[in-house]
Amino acid sequence: MSLGVLNNIPSLAAENQLNITNANLQNTLFQLSSGSRINSGADDAAGLAIANGLQANITALTQSVANANDGVGSLQVADGALSQVTTLLNRAITLGTEASTGTVSSTQRVAIDAEYQQIRAEIDSIGSNTTFNGTAVFTASVTSIFLSDSTAAGTSTIGVSIGSLSTASLGITGNLTTASLAQTELTNINAAVGAVASARGNIGAGINRLQAASNVLNNEIQNLTTAEDQITAADIPTVVANLSKYSILEQTGISALAQANTAQQQVLNLLH
Repeated sequence: MSLGVLNNIPSLAAENQLNITNANLQNTLFQLSSGSRINSGADDAAGLAIANGLQANITALTQSVANANDGVGSLQVADGALSQVTTLLNRAITLGTEASTGTVSSTQRVAIDAEYQQIRAEIDSIGSNTTFNGTAVFTASVTSIFLSDSTAAGTSTIGVSIGSLSTASLGITGNLTTASLAQTELTNINAAVGAVASARGNIGAGINRLQAASNVLNNEIQNLTTAEDQITAADIPTVVANLSKYSILEQTGISALAQANTAQQQVLNLLH
């Protein structure tokens, strides 16, 4: 090896290699502290783009699950309210049956009808005052439950229709003041019981559909999260091994650089 004073090539080579080692050591420390293999676009530009796309999918799907659960909650509120309506109608059947018999006096029918009118008033109250998240539950309009993975192809909408609820919609608008009127109204009350049962069946079907959709979305979230993790997660055992390797290389590099700088000083010995 020739000796010169204009340039210290071994020192430059040692310094360059030390810089490379320090960059690798810094990247290794980033991975170890963050748990992620990709901490900047420079680490893996393609992998970062894919991972960001998956994160967008997961975020949209997570909110879609919340949307579906809100829809289920609204339907469950409606079903609970209709359950109470069924209880009221069953009491109305008892009153209608009692008022229809000839052994009940007119005065007694007035008292029976008074209770029946209170039942009707409560059904109307349930229909108008039952709300979910500040919105009336019993409406004729369709509520659209939006589900999406943030892509056009992965978007769907489930329409949830509960319908209105009132004594008018159920067809129980009469009274029990006479035996004849009571018998007519009893027929209407029986029909109302069937209508409420049918409505609860439709609501139950809607709940089942939304819960099935939620299960599918949760499964998709799990799979996409796994895919994202495989792209971005650091392999900790490998990172720890690299940390040891680059730490040692840094120490040997510093030592080599010091040795290279010392070697050039040997030129001075030629002047003695």
